[in-house]
Amino acid sequence: MKKWLVAMLFALPTLALAEDAPTLDTGDTAWMMVSAALVLLMTPAGLALFYAGMTRSKNVLNTYAMVLGAFAVAFIAWIAAGYSMAFGDGGSLQTFIGGFGNAFLSGINWNDLSGTYPTYVFVVFQGTFAAITVAIASGSVIERIKFSTWIVFVAIWTIVVYAPITHMVWGGDGALLFDAGALDFAGGTVVHMNGGLAGLVLAYLVGKRNGYPKIAMKPMSVMLTALGAALLWFGWYGFNGGSAFGANEIAGLAYLTTTLATAFAAMVWVGLEWMVFKKPTLLGAASGVVAGLVAITPAAGFVDVTGAFIVGGVGSVVGFFGVAVLKKKLGYDDSLDAFGIHFLAGLWGALATGLLALNDQDLLWDGPLKAAGDRMGQFMVQVESVVVVGIFTLVGTVIVYYIAAAITGGGRVDDETEQLGLDEAVHGEKVLNI
Repeated sequence: MKKWLVAMLFALPTLALAEDAPTLDTGDTAWMMVSAALVLLMTPAGLALFYAGMTRSKNVLNTYAMVLGAFAVAFIAWIAAGYSMAFGDGGSLQTFIGGFGNAFLSGINWNDLSGTYPTYVFVVFQGTFAAITVAIASGSVIERIKFSTWIVFVAIWTIVVYAPITHMVWGGDGALLFDAGALDFAGGTVVHMNGGLAGLVLAYLVGKRNGYPKIAMKPMSVMLTALGAALLWFGWYGFNGGSAFGANEIAGLAYLTTTLATAFAAMVWVGLEWMVFKKPTLLGAASGVVAGLVAITPAAGFVDVTGAFIVGGVGSVVGFFGVAVLKKKLGYDDSLDAFGIHFLAGLWGALATGLLALNDQDLLWDGPLKAAGDRMGQFMVQVESVVVVGIFTLVGTVIVYYIAAAITGGGRVDDETEQLGLDEAVHGEKVLNI
């Protein structure tokens, strides 16, 4: 008996290590693989159709190509350096950026695990986030930016702007906003504020479309836009539900809040249109869907039903204000309202998370609310996060655009190309041959 007890005592450290070692869970793995596929669908299908439908017929294919190209190039850049800079060990620079130790996924084996699922699945999942973020910005400069400039911009921006912001918010211990306790469940700051503000910066740098706002620039097909919005809503279950990183109760919460906030936001936007413009439009309903999805993204896993109603409803009002009022007052040409919807609704969602997150230890990640029930302290952390992201995106986007424009001999197409339309002039194609 004594010998058995001694043997067990010596075995305890080994048993503890075995218990602490990550173990693959097939349910979580399946869910994260499906989630990555859903988020992928959001860019070359959902966002591409959403944007293409709002574009004039002579630029539809170029718009689609910009979104599809953004996904492909951004994902390659993500594997080359973005993932390492976002989630790697930054050493003395850990506060702001990860290192290059995992460039081209160096040091990561096919059988390595991130929690309960393969690290490679985590890499792909996060890569789809990187791709849609920069693709969002394309909506502000369609119909006049050079395709070559855009492709170069995407490659550099993904590494220089997106990766550091991702690191600061989600990069683990030592990262600036992660340590501060910023709550961003699925990318209100990382994705939507980041991509939306980058779009506005590009709109100012590239300049307005010829004739804007004096001539009518009608969308080619509201039906395509509505279909794109539906695909975005469908894919968003992977976006928000997948950010629970497992097939678990929090993923279920994110499913509920995402659906409710979006449905309410769609009807709020339609109601506002009905009151202001006397017409409830399908384009407005689709815009409300996206505004609701954007607003709930940072809060999806932290709020309850009441919070979802408030986040979605106010997010729709904020987005409507950005599109119908702010753009006209300031006079910028944000072609497809990337700033008006993604940045403004994302900003509201990030701040609202601090105000409406449940004081529940099982849901909260970190921060003053979790540590001491300090809601005002949490709100100030959320303010810090939106300010840091805003400044970094603003400065970084300006620098990257000028680099891309210098490499490609200027960032804007010539007047003749713009007049003819980028579909024919750049790609040699038409959306319809009739």
